[in-house]
Amino acid sequence: MNRDDLSPDLRALLDTVPDAPVTTADVVYDEGGTALEGFLAGPTDASGTDAPATGAGAGGLPAALLVHDWYGVVDHVRVRAEMLARLGVVALAADVYGQGVRPGPDEAADAAGRFYGDVDLFRARLAAGLERLRAEPGVDPARVVVMGWCFGGSGALELARAGADVAGVVSFHGGLGTSAPAEKGAVRAPVLVLTGAADPIVPDEAVAAFQDEMRDAGAPDWQVVTYSDAMHAFAVPGTDAPDHGARYQAVADRRSWAAMTAFVDEVAGLPRR
Repeated sequence: MNRDDLSPDLRALLDTVPDAPVTTADVVYDEGGTALEGFLAGPTDASGTDAPATGAGAGGLPAALLVHDWYGVVDHVRVRAEMLARLGVVALAADVYGQGVRPGPDEAADAAGRFYGDVDLFRARLAAGLERLRAEPGVDPARVVVMGWCFGGSGALELARAGADVAGVVSFHGGLGTSAPAEKGAVRAPVLVLTGAADPIVPDEAVAAFQDEMRDAGAPDWQVVTYSDAMHAFAVPGTDAPDHGARYQAVADRRSWAAMTAFVDEVAGLPRR
């Protein structure tokens, strides 16, 4: 990823994590005959070779499956992947839509709606990304977390509901509803929900319903953090559509990133540098 091609907002976001050698690549994988193209970022091997580091010990490095918002694998999620790679995490920005499918503002709602309306397909696309990430050399398959933004936050929670065997799940301003609520005993991974108190897409009633869902399912470890005055997409720089309930908020972005890294360190362990 060429930082010169990024918007000033995204360059500033990337610079919030100290620079470190990172290797990136576009990766193509498959789900049900559909080609998917994600973006992989990982710490460069200490020898300086163009390969991901193997990490301390035989188990390898922690890893993160990142799920994009409704625009697909665009610069924002790529920057987040590189930010995690700078922290010593192998990160795959998974592709839900399909290779080359990157909808614009007029098509994004329909593109996302296809998967909101077909939870089985949504979960299958995410499971394919999880399988691809776990196959990456240097990844410890027992230290994989899943996280997503907006549409991707909803997707991360769908994997939790499906009983994915992962170290943890994080949703940044994701939708909390589903047509397939978690069954009793299904949720095994720790869950962290980061949501905005001024998000009209995820009102208080949706937060309460999600909490009831987790209680009813007997989820063993979940938490919800709410940020005051934060609208939908509060962690996506450049978002400024308050009339539609979406706006970037630097404070909520910074605090939610810190909450996520503390959570990942707890459930998967971040490399010490």
